[in-house]
Amino acid sequence: MKKTLLGLVFSLLCFQTQAQEVSVIHAAALLDVASGDMIENPTVLVRDGTIQAINPPDIPQDAAVIDLPGMTLLPGFMDAHVHLAISDSNFHHLVMSENGASAALRAAQSAQQTLLGGFTTVRDLGQVNPALDLVIVSLADAIEKGQVIGPDVIAAGHTIGITGGHADPGMGIAEGRFEPDWRYGVVDSPDEARKSARYQIKHGARVIKISATAGVLSLEKSVGAQQMTDEEMQAAVEEAARHDIKVAAHAHGAEGIKAAIRAGVASIEHGSLIDREAASMMKKKGVYLVPTTGLLDTIELGQLPMVMQDKANYVLPLAAENLSKAIKRGVPIALGTDAPLVPHGENAFEFVVMVQRGMTPLQSIQSGTINTAQLFDLNDRGKLEAGLRADIVAVPGNPLEDITVLQKVGFVMKAGTVVRHPVLGPK
Repeated sequence: MKKTLLGLVFSLLCFQTQAQEVSVIHAAALLDVASGDMIENPTVLVRDGTIQAINPPDIPQDAAVIDLPGMTLLPGFMDAHVHLAISDSNFHHLVMSENGASAALRAAQSAQQTLLGGFTTVRDLGQVNPALDLVIVSLADAIEKGQVIGPDVIAAGHTIGITGGHADPGMGIAEGRFEPDWRYGVVDSPDEARKSARYQIKHGARVIKISATAGVLSLEKSVGAQQMTDEEMQAAVEEAARHDIKVAAHAHGAEGIKAAIRAGVASIEHGSLIDREAASMMKKKGVYLVPTTGLLDTIELGQLPMVMQDKANYVLPLAAENLSKAIKRGVPIALGTDAPLVPHGENAFEFVVMVQRGMTPLQSIQSGTINTAQLFDLNDRGKLEAGLRADIVAVPGNPLEDITVLQKVGFVMKAGTVVRHPVLGPK
């Protein structure tokens, strides 16, 4: 029987109070995600939140022993594209009806579910409702301070896009009732794009998201047409770079993808209609594709307006086909789910889908570990090595032989603290 949210939080808080300064983990195997080597019967020594050694010659007598028989250890997973304050695909009514407090409570629950699914770091790329985006900045801060249980969150604030475009939270609202400006990410010039980027960074954004093209879950009829101008995208990227912050570009259509790459973005989100030229540009410049095609199997289209259903039925199958081509062409790929379109906590489904699209199991695992760490500029995680942060998950069996075991995470440690244990729970 599922625990209530309150009971689950209580259980996790109990685990946190039991966290040891020194822990030793015994398991059946450990996957070196860089080489693909499987280390049998490993011992991992964790001290003060950091991996001190793999198979150390001596074990401290005061170490808390964690036995995980039959389980394989991997680094904590990372998701490059989530929306923690959204619970399902039918979220547009929230723009005018929900306040930030309600969203914050729901986002905290989503963060908790995500962490228990093995994802210790995520990048949150906005919520559409203008009341919610900066809530995630606060959530990220609360998690960092230990006030809320969840993965580390790299928050974007408001997505930057054009008036009437995919990222305009006023779309579908009667004229004059709500007319968002650059503070909410709605821009119509390079100067406004620059101001908007500055505003998001001022309020705590650690990544900037721009909407280079039209999209699926919005009311404009096109799904792939370029929306922001080249100059607007360049202004946002240039401003972010001054603050040493990367830019992620929502982009479906090929021309918008290429314009965003030329502007200097770090990642292309979705990339549904990516062509050979765009793939070559991304490979040359080291721009990551965050494809989010697992949602093809999980999104509930029937509850959406017909214009969105039509766009989804057109573009999502093409996205799956083009991801397979991008994999063959060697495009750098980082795992992203677009959760909740893949439900929060079930993010590991994307690993399975990546294999279905043509990746090897190891490539799929790398997309959600070392690749995402590189995209996030986080050098302290993504692998299980001495000196790195102790973000560790364990799954039953060998994921190189059966990728679906990544959906059965039984153990999660974040920065040395156990938040899920196969014996203690949570259930």
